[in-house]
Amino acid sequence: VLIIRDTGIGMTKADLINNLGTIAKSGTKAFMEMVQETKDASMIGQFGVGFYSAYLVADEVEVISKHNDDEQYIWRSSAGQNFTVTRDTVNEPLGRGSEIRLHLKDDQAEYLEERRIKDIVKKHSEFISYPIHLLYQKEVEKEVPVEESEEADDEDKDENKAKIEEVEDEGDEKKDDAPKTKKVKEMENVDEELNQTKPIWTRNPDTIQQDEYNAFYKSLTNDWEDPLAVKHFSVEGQLEFRSILFTPRRAPFDMFEGKKKRNNIKLYVRRVFIMDDCEELIPEWLNFVKGIVDSEDLPLNLSREVLQQNKILKVIRKNLVKKCIDMFVEIAEDKDNFAKFYEAFSKNIKLGIHEDAQNRAKLAEFLRYHSTKSTDEPTSLKDYVTRMPEKQKFIYYITGESRQAVESSPFLEVLKRKNYEVLFLVDPIDEYAVQQLKDYEGKELKSVTKEGLELEDDDEEKKKFEEQKKELEPLCATVKEVLGDKVEKVVVTDMISESPCVILTGQFGWSANMERIMRSQALRDSGGMSSYMASKRTLGLQPTHPIIRELKAKVAADKNDKTVRDLVNLMYEASLLASGFSLDDPSLFSSRIYRMIKLGLSLDDDAAPAESDAPALEEVTESNMEEID
Repeated sequence: VLIIRDTGIGMTKADLINNLGTIAKSGTKAFMEMVQETKDASMIGQFGVGFYSAYLVADEVEVISKHNDDEQYIWRSSAGQNFTVTRDTVNEPLGRGSEIRLHLKDDQAEYLEERRIKDIVKKHSEFISYPIHLLYQKEVEKEVPVEESEEADDEDKDENKAKIEEVEDEGDEKKDDAPKTKKVKEMENVDEELNQTKPIWTRNPDTIQQDEYNAFYKSLTNDWEDPLAVKHFSVEGQLEFRSILFTPRRAPFDMFEGKKKRNNIKLYVRRVFIMDDCEELIPEWLNFVKGIVDSEDLPLNLSREVLQQNKILKVIRKNLVKKCIDMFVEIAEDKDNFAKFYEAFSKNIKLGIHEDAQNRAKLAEFLRYHSTKSTDEPTSLKDYVTRMPEKQKFIYYITGESRQAVESSPFLEVLKRKNYEVLFLVDPIDEYAVQQLKDYEGKELKSVTKEGLELEDDDEEKKKFEEQKKELEPLCATVKEVLGDKVEKVVVTDMISESPCVILTGQFGWSANMERIMRSQALRDSGGMSSYMASKRTLGLQPTHPIIRELKAKVAADKNDKTVRDLVNLMYEASLLASGFSLDDPSLFSSRIYRMIKLGLSLDDDAAPAESDAPALEEVTESNMEEID
């Protein structure tokens, strides 16, 4: 039997009959009349079915109640058609209040377990303002003195055994003088208060110490570390709710796993727990933020369908996102704390830039990248803009697999020479974020690996470049003819200064890095989108490079020369690798390299490999096989 007791106002005999004796006693009509009168849409307790959920776990329910205006009565029913109400003459007087006795079904005995009851109370009623006590019995070991009769029995038993005399010290004599005890198991009554954690969000933030926030965070999340930051606030006006939000010190290992809980915000209504995986409460990119929201305006009987249509929830969500960003701004004021925060949650910030158009500009303030001028520690976009030369119009960036790969990229050659800073975006999610973050403070973000990048050259440089383009037109046509469909076009470029050639991608297609990321997707679509989003490759030739000048001379002499074709293919494949692409046929590339090595060593293509000094294998014949047998 599970007994639930309170010290409330209790019920009279008439109350027991009216409130418990009739399911849906109030009726839909009476309920609708009440709603129209009071404008209160809360349905809790209006249909009289909440109490009857007790029969899901119990065969019989007894309600003993004492009201100040009446005697103590027992209401009893087994969930059939009948119930009885009798004056209580057998139980102890309650004084005032009610006691519910649930005679549990055989298969529901788990609700008599101490652990199960504690779990239920902790989950749903941990922060209820009145205390909830659990009275139960547990077995404890106690030490009790041994009686003289028991000692005598033990001595009689020992007489039958061989005695060994020992020389005793004075200390041993003192030990013997101490009273002898033995351990016995007894049942002890325990009265434990289950909801000792107080709802600190209801208090004024000025009166709460950091230690209290830390203790509350640990009890809420089971984390062993203190939080990195906390935001405690209340919203009043048309809508009322209180909230405490925490930023953890480290990211959970399963933060972006699809099957995990969508967020860590617990929703309470008037301090009663409702749910902890409400999708509408906070966006996915903030799934690392932990905390609680306690609303005064939401109805207690929330379902997911009600939540989806509830305008109050949309207002709460908007406020939570705003307060989270405020919390991150506070973290950013401390350099060391922000470094920890960014290391753990930079992916979430970038995901927010990709998904949250409304807060994109605010989130851009938190981005940090290494660059050509900031190699030791990452720089913000704000600092980048302050360092820009006067004639620089754009924010330049390069995406790649690793910092080491982008630092040695040929695309940086001219920009470094012109003293333009380039940001290194080496996180795969950067590719997605930068597609949405078109500009920062009016400065457009430009990828240095895509064609159409305009550098602020003077008129003389432009005129000289146009002449070089015209001069190399025949070479560009020959190279395009050799490469065929591998490239869309061959152009002369001023984007490089030390490398002979480079692969540029179309302005609106994927970059080389994005193409690599999409190829790595386990469930990628091999046709469809990937076929028309794949980069349109343009081969850019550097007009003043000695290799290009010599190649131009060879093409002018004989454009059908086999060496020219080999050199063009080799240059194209080498530039693919330098520009961040992967080779379609690595074995063909390696065979070309080996051929170049042979030329360097003055070896003929037809030269056979040197014969080995190992003895020749003896030919296996049928007679040999027979001998082995």
